Amino acid sequence: MKKNEINSARFDNMVENIRKYGGCPVSATLKIIGGKWKPLILYFISVDVNRFGQLQRMMPGCSKRMMTTQLRELEADGLVDREVFAEVPPKVIYTLTAKGESLRPLFRELSKWGIEQVLEPRLEAKK
Repeated sequence: MKKNEINSARFDNMVENIRKYGGCPVSATLKIIGGKWKPLILYFISVDVNRFGQLQRMMPGCSKRMMTTQLRELEADGLVDREVFAEVPPKVIYTLTAKGESLRPLFRELSKWGIEQVLEPRLEAKK
């Protein structure tokens, strides 16, 4: 199979998916996990930074309101579980769901790509 045939097959597959699902699968995924804060929130929860205050300290530029909104959206999308403990003061723990855990390989690859294609070239350009 020639390169043009492979690219054509990939394009046909993408078009088929867009028709079948009514949208681009990549765009649909990025809509759920994208943005300024969601990738960081998912990462920190995955390494057991799982309390609201801990997350706030790790991301000082994210307001409480924005953090709350992002966590609620991640919970609504089934990526994060929120467990409330009946204590005073209230204790809330966030964990990744199985769906959230399934993103780990994707984030590893995105991280690798970001280092190779974005961060390393920037570092080289500064030299």
